[in-house]
Parts: sequence; C-alpha cells; structure tokens
Amino acid sequence: MPKTLVIVESPTKAKTIGKFLGSSYIVKASMGHIRDLPEKNLGVDVENNYEPEYVVSRDKNKTVKDLKDDLKKVDNILLATDEDREGEAIAWHLVHALKIKDKPFRRIVFHEITKDAIMHAVKNPRDINTSLVDAQQARRILDRLVGYKLSPFLWKKVRKGLSAGRVQSVAVRLIVDKEREIQAFVQEEYWHMQAVLITPRKEIFTAQLEKVGKEKMPVKTEEEILKLRELVEKAKKFVVIDVTKKDKKRTPPAPFTTSTLQQEASRKFGYGVKNTMRIAQQLYEGLDIGSGSQGLITYMRTDSVFLSNTALDQAKDVIDSVFGKEFSLAKPRTYKTKSKGAQEAHEAIRPANLSILPSSIKQFLSKEQFNLYSLIWNRTVATQMQDAQLQQTSVRMNPEGSPDFVFAAHGTVVTFPGFMKLYIEGQDTEEEEEGLLPKLEVGEICDRKDLTQSQHFTKPPARYTEASLVKKLESEGIGRPSTYAPTISTIIDKGYIEKDKKHLLPTDIAFVVTDLLVAHFAKEVDYGFTAAIEEQFDDIAEGKEKWQRVIDAFYKEFAANLTKKLTEVEKIQEKTGIMCTECGSEMVIKFGRFGKFMACSSYPECKHIQPLEEESQRQKMLEEKYKDKKCETCGSDLTIKRGRFGEFLACSKYPECKYTAPIAEGTGVTCNECGKGEFIERKSKRGRIFYSCNRYPDCKNALWNKPVVEKCPEDGGLMTWVKKGIVGCTTCSHKEERGEEE
Repeated sequence: MPKTLVIVESPTKAKTIGKFLGSSYIVKASMGHIRDLPEKNLGVDVENNYEPEYVVSRDKNKTVKDLKDDLKKVDNILLATDEDREGEAIAWHLVHALKIKDKPFRRIVFHEITKDAIMHAVKNPRDINTSLVDAQQARRILDRLVGYKLSPFLWKKVRKGLSAGRVQSVAVRLIVDKEREIQAFVQEEYWHMQAVLITPRKEIFTAQLEKVGKEKMPVKTEEEILKLRELVEKAKKFVVIDVTKKDKKRTPPAPFTTSTLQQEASRKFGYGVKNTMRIAQQLYEGLDIGSGSQGLITYMRTDSVFLSNTALDQAKDVIDSVFGKEFSLAKPRTYKTKSKGAQEAHEAIRPANLSILPSSIKQFLSKEQFNLYSLIWNRTVATQMQDAQLQQTSVRMNPEGSPDFVFAAHGTVVTFPGFMKLYIEGQDTEEEEEGLLPKLEVGEICDRKDLTQSQHFTKPPARYTEASLVKKLESEGIGRPSTYAPTISTIIDKGYIEKDKKHLLPTDIAFVVTDLLVAHFAKEVDYGFTAAIEEQFDDIAEGKEKWQRVIDAFYKEFAANLTKKLTEVEKIQEKTGIMCTECGSEMVIKFGRFGKFMACSSYPECKHIQPLEEESQRQKMLEEKYKDKKCETCGSDLTIKRGRFGEFLACSKYPECKYTAPIAEGTGVTCNECGKGEFIERKSKRGRIFYSCNRYPDCKNALWNKPVVEKCPEDGGLMTWVKKGIVGCTTCSHKEERGEEE
C-alpha cells in the first residue's frame, strides 16, 4: 500500500493527528518555520526586485535531514501546517527546503484537530495558495528591510543595541502617546451629596443629589457642597416625584477571536497575551483526556466570529439539556466580523466538541488549561442563549420644602437571566453596580436617615495593559492575530516598555526613540499608514496585488529618507551645564544599556563619566547604607553596581571574585512560609515587580501582589493588595477596602 508523509509544525500536533490516521501514514513535525532570512546579513536583494535569500535555520538542519530520510520511504506528501498565512508559508518553504520534486505533494487544511476534520481534509487536498505565501513573504521582507536599516540609524543617533521595527515602533508610540496624555492630565476636584433614606416599610436605600434647579451636579468645591447641604439639612423627609421603569435586553458578546480571547483571559485570569496563546495552542494541538489525545478547541489565530452549523447544533443541544429549552433560541444567532481587514475565512475560537463539558475533563487539564477551555466553552454556548432581560428603575425625589433640589436613585433587576446565567463579559474599567431599589410610588414620603457629602477627583486616562493594547492595535488595524503577542513580547524584551503589575509603562529610551522617529520617519510610525500597509498585505493574500510592488512603493521613499537623515540628524546628547572634573568640557546626558548617565562631551579624548545628579545622591546613600557589608565569599568590600534590573552589590575584587547580591526594598512583612525572612521587592527578567523572601535560596516563597503587614482577621493568613484599594487574604476569601496602596 502506498505510504504518505504528513508534515505538521509540532510533535504534539503530529501525535494527535497520527492517532486518527492509519499505518499507511507517517506524521512528522517540522518544528515550526524551517527556513528564514539569514541572521547576519540583510538577505534581500533590493536591486533585484527584492529577491529574498532564504536559508535553513541552523537549529533545523537535523530536522531537514530527518524529513528527507522520511521522504525516501513514502509515495505522497501532505503538508498539514496551520490554516493561515504563516502555515501556508511554512508549507511552501518545506517544499523548497526538502527539494520535493519527484513525488506528488498537496496541501491539507483544517481548523480543528478531530478525527472528522482530519479525514475530511485528507479527502479534500489542494495546492499551496501562493497568494497567501506572498502576503506572508511581503510582511517578512518589509519587516526585515525596516528593522535592518532603521536600527543602525538609532545606534548612531542614540546608542548601540537599540532596535526599530515596522509594527513594534508604532506599538511603542501608542504607549508613549498614552503616557504623555497622562502627564498632561490636570486633576479636578468635585463633590457629590448622598441622602440615606428609609421607606415607610423600613427599607433603606441611597439617593444622590442630581441637580439644583437647572444646574446639574456635581459641584467643584467643598465650600459649594456645604452651602447646599445647609439648605437640604432642614428637610427630614423626602417626597417621591417620579418613578421611571424601562425594560432592557442584553445580548451575549460574539464568539472569541484571537484578540477578544486575549483581552478576556487578561480580565478574568490576569493572563498575558503570550501565555494565553501558549495555553490555547496546547488545547488546539491536543491533550490526553482519558480516551487518548484530542484537539479541544479550533485554531486560535483568527479574526472571524463565524460558527459552523455543527457547532450551532451542538450548542442548542447543550443548552436544551443543561439549561432548559426556555434558554435556547428558535433560530441561531449570527455575528458580523468587525475587525479591520479580517483575514481568510476561519471559524471563531470555539470548542471542537461542545458535548465535552469543562467539568467532565477537569481532572485531565492543568488549572490554566481548564480556565481557558471553560472560558471558551462558556462564551461559545452563551452566544446561542436567549438575551438577558433587565428592568431599570429610576426614582427622583425632592427634600420637603425644597422643590429645586432633585435627588435620584437608580436600580437594575434581572427579570430573566438568559445567557447571563452562564457568562458575563469582563470589563476593562470598574463600573459602579446598580443595586436593587425598594418598590416606590409617586407621592410616597421617605424619612431621611443620614446626609453625607463625598469628595472625588477626575481620573487620568488609564495606562495600557497587554489586553487593552491588543484592543487598540486591532481597532487601528495595526497587525493581525498572529502578530499581537510577538509584538508585545518584543517591546518588553527590547527594554522600551516595562510592566508595573499589569500596566505597560514606557522607559526613558522609549520617549527618546519615539520622538526621534516621529520627527524624522513620521510616515513609518504613523498609525494610519501602518494600517494601510496591513490592508495591502490583505490585497496580496487575495491575489489583487503583487508583493514586489507593495515593497517597492514603501522602500524607495524610506531608503531615500534614511540616507538623508543619516547625515542631517545629530546624535542625541542633552546638555547639562555641568563641567567635566577631568578636562573642563561640558558634560552631556547619554543613554547606556542601563539608562541615562553623564559623559564628557570631549569623548573619546576624555572618557570621564558619572551618574546623573539624582542617581549620584542615591549612589551615595546606598554606599553609606552598605559600607560595613562584606563579600560573603572572600570578605572584601562591596561596591554598588547598576545592571539591567537596577542596582546590585558586587565584590570589589571582581573579576577574581564574582559574588553579587541584590539591593531590594524591604516591605516589613514576615515571610508566611518560613516565618524567618522578610518579603523584599524584586524585578523579574521581564521587568515585572514581584516580592520574594530575602532568605532565598533557602526559602523560595514569592508573590506577584504586594504583601501588607496586617494579618487576615478571619484566619490570620497573609494579606496582599489584590487590586486598587482592595486587599485580600491569600488563604481564604476575605477581602476589605483600603486607601491607596502604600
């Protein structure tokens, strides 16, 4: 019987698919991309129609050899890489790297790894779609041209080691622009007044001052609110003047796309986009759920919200049996894709088989896998459930004798939960919940129990999180499902962005580089222009445009401008007015690997450097603090050094002795695991702050949330900040409100 070689990207995928195919199939993995542009040179012949020079990656030589050996044993080849542009390109590169000439090869695609899907794909092979390959090739070549040419410009004008990228620099600009919005924000004070009222039936509720005459609340100063309070305080009773009831319905959100899954996993579980995609990949490629390895979700890189008829039928069956027929729809609900430039027709991210309930496979999954599978299952089923029915009630009332003062109270009650019985979408910002209101009638009189005023301040725009940055990139049309996670990882790894808990903050160098690029390469970092390039990639994928023409239109203008700017733009050096203590020349601020420092402007004749004034003061403070501390290895004095993650202690005998120790801020909180050490503030390799026991490595206890000194009043457990203004116990469900985090 003829043998067929099936090539996929990963061993896990190969194992799952191999289970569905018989002994006449050999399923092997390419381990991802097998060829790429060379690492150490441009690899694009700009004088020859942008012809790329592809080479087999060094770590893939053995894979290529093994696959060539497998080719000798078979009669046919099926290229079963992922169903997107990257997957199509991998298939195309495999044909060329393996030099498949004398044996028939076809392409098969599927968006879920189930037996039915695989067998259907095998029976319906097709040719490689060269338009999809060209779209991926255009992106790769254009990104190489921009990165390879623009990065050296930054080395010359700012400092060595910096990088620029067609999408990464735009993403950094978004974060820098947001930070400048926050810096420019002027906080304003405002005041509200609340009345605590009691109905004749002894029910208590709160109403807020809405307006006085024609002037709407709030007021801006305490003086104003106190004057109003004096007038209201005389009234001991409030009269209901209006009761408005409005029926509303809430429709379930659309099935998951890549970006909405990343956003929701961040909101509900705090997962970063890279982690979300890692877990989703595991669920897609297949996990052993007791009956063997099986793909649990559809392909996770998609911007489609389409659900197949099979999925719709399964959803209805599940809803009817689990929730009851009153929760299911007579006709399936469909959604329209809103994403700019949505790519080739995939399905939304959904369970491969909705009859596999999360609870039935929980024992076979890790906590992260279970969380994400449950999230996808719940969202998919919810899309086919009835709308939630709500009734909103608004009550307005006057203090007796003060008809100009209008107080209002609002409440919402769910009259039929519909999809909300299963799924409620997370929010990027905290919203005040509207509670239930007692039943009230016009003319009814309520007693005033209390009257208070509260001070508030307007809030600056929120910094981006990974999830909200993905949302912004998608709304601007920048990047595609396959690029969001790598882009965010890149800008963090390159030192442009740091994470403060979940928020993304630009570093000093991000401001400098962004300003330089906006000033001299405005088009390349323009949001609209970057989105327009994405649309041109879409045109290439659809066969409407030639990839060389798209590259040429961009590159000629870019290259000419780059040549001009290399000679025109001076190296960025901020003058200080401070004279060099060695030669008398002026000191200038430069950027090094670990941040700003002062250097003599007469370099290289004079090589004197010193820390910035504020850092110099901190250096002196640290030197004083640690002056008596000795090296634990050789007993020599210790010096203060600065690295990528901040200051640290190092032996003065370096390089003979390589002892180092972290300098970390103490929290005053005793380690809850060993009971001896103290939690200290540390930074991870990615710049994220965490808290660990200072007895490491003897005690390896660590926390992401900042601990607090007070113990839990319920069980005496360790308390940490769980979110703004809220601390919670690490061992029980106790939570309590606090002021701002110290």
